[in-house]
Amino acid sequence: MGARRRRHLRPGTASGCVLAGVLTAQIIAVPAASAAAGPALSVDVSAARHPISPGIYGLNGGDPAFNAEIGQTVARWGGNATSRYNFKNHTYNTGSDWYFENIVADEDHSVEGMVKSNLDRGIKPVVTVPLSGWVAKDSPSSHPFACGFPATRFPQQDSFDQWDPHCGNGKLGDQNLTGVPADTSIPADAAFDGEMVSHLVDRFGTAAQGGVPIYELDNEPVLWSSTHRDVHPEPVSDDELGSKGTAAAAAIKAADPSAAVLGPSGWGYCEWVASGVDGCGPGADSAAHGGLNLSQWYLKTMKDYSDAHGGKRFLDYFDQHFYPQISGDKTPEANALRLRSVRSLWDPTYVEESWIGPSGVNAPPLQFIRTMKSWIDRYNPGTKTAITEYNWGALDDINGALAEADILGVFGREGLDLATMWGEPKPTDPGAYAFRMYRNYDGAGSRFGDVSVSATAADQGRLAVYAAQRSSDQALTVMVVNKTGDDLASPLSLAGFDNAGAAQRFTYSPANLNAIVRGDDLPAADGRIDATYPANSITLLVLPAAGCTATLQVNGGWSTGHVATVTVTNDRRTPITGWRVGWTWSGNQQITNSWNTTLQQNAAGVVAADAGWNGRIGPGGSTTFGFQASGTAPPPKLTCTPA
Repeated sequence: MGARRRRHLRPGTASGCVLAGVLTAQIIAVPAASAAAGPALSVDVSAARHPISPGIYGLNGGDPAFNAEIGQTVARWGGNATSRYNFKNHTYNTGSDWYFENIVADEDHSVEGMVKSNLDRGIKPVVTVPLSGWVAKDSPSSHPFACGFPATRFPQQDSFDQWDPHCGNGKLGDQNLTGVPADTSIPADAAFDGEMVSHLVDRFGTAAQGGVPIYELDNEPVLWSSTHRDVHPEPVSDDELGSKGTAAAAAIKAADPSAAVLGPSGWGYCEWVASGVDGCGPGADSAAHGGLNLSQWYLKTMKDYSDAHGGKRFLDYFDQHFYPQISGDKTPEANALRLRSVRSLWDPTYVEESWIGPSGVNAPPLQFIRTMKSWIDRYNPGTKTAITEYNWGALDDINGALAEADILGVFGREGLDLATMWGEPKPTDPGAYAFRMYRNYDGAGSRFGDVSVSATAADQGRLAVYAAQRSSDQALTVMVVNKTGDDLASPLSLAGFDNAGAAQRFTYSPANLNAIVRGDDLPAADGRIDATYPANSITLLVLPAAGCTATLQVNGGWSTGHVATVTVTNDRRTPITGWRVGWTWSGNQQITNSWNTTLQQNAAGVVAADAGWNGRIGPGGSTTFGFQASGTAPPPKLTCTPA
């Protein structure tokens, strides 16, 4: 395990923002002769279709203006400090992150402040409830703070807080001291969690009424014996995690039956597979529980509890944290490893290059999201998947942006349900542009598609490709991440999709780290696009969907009315099985008669659909319908949508 970041309370908001935008300009095309031959790419819009959860574009905090710009979907109120947060006095304990000090949160950093801020902005909050058995007691709001290892009790310690020398780090000679829980904390069990949820329901309503939708069962519990060792020095066992988790989940569901429960939120590999008693692999605790690893046993325990209570679900999201065990360096070697290590999320052939692999515990390929789903299928079917903390680092560098673009593509393709990054990028960081490429690529709020489709590359290690269709306009969006230092010229084949015209191109690259650049459109003919992808770049191709067009001809008119014919043409290379034409009158015209259509008018709006028998139109073919209407006016602008 690498160095842990300080985990103070996350408010879900921050101040200050420098918004970056999209540069509308032309990319200077890279001559094909100067580009290396890249791997072939293929997209099949008819294959591997499934919804992409909007919940994967979440953050734990970040700049409010940037969060709004990308349409942040989820915000998590979590981290080590929430493990002992007391909603009754707004006090939390920093744990080992900073000298085990009790801090009184201001309104913005309170749970109520976080929930209100996010609900007001249309962001779904995830709220952590404590499970360790302790929460912070009433404490002074200024120095000297109440702390887990006070100098009055432990005058000799390895380190003291430079701003509050009363508080030590709880070590002497690098050995842990034994704290007295009452110095900082009071007991709290599942009943406390139920009270906390009831309090938030009273303030904001139930989840079904627009209140808090998801509650998290604490944070990285197997680390309590480290992060909160002043109150919980004992290693967490399977039985402790299971009993506390089921009791808290039941209390949450009793207080708000419409809320979802998420857990167990382990820190990384060791906590995925072993309790604190066992350490980082199978041991006596696992053997006493059927030989199951911690994740498997946790899922089974939640399912058994559900079965014992009439089938009511108590675990809605199976959540774990993922931090690649790599350095934060930005050397060429570290950058290459950062990009390779993204494969740990999905690739059954990728062997871990960290201590998790052959050089250490020798774990099999992680293929982590797929492994999570396989455990769920076996031990608690129907549970959703979540990764509420992750960060590959180097977000201030193009390499970190490439990794994040790759990660978001993997999340969507693999069907992850929820993700919230910890350690969010600054709005001007390259890492922020990775989010923009999916959530605001043109500066006008346009987004990557919401229905994942099949996308493959002959060499995913050089060019990663992800594709999705956008429900709002049926456009196809294709994200290509060039992970190499070479410009790569690659053919892209398209199947199962009729495009209406050229592919729009948007690129983020070292050529301009301050903007996403709109390039020249690319010809898309006969199911093929040829493009050069710049070195170390993220490219989004947007292909408008071919559909149908409608034209109107006035056949005759008089002072109080007119008759018109509408021609509907199929612009696709494949048949359409239905159509819908719409328009809005500029005045008070009313349809008085129609034929060859099922037509409805509501105020000035008119929708004319096929009559069933004339819904099917062959490639390039057309059909007509007609109407009689009162009034005279210029022909309205028509829209046509295949059914």
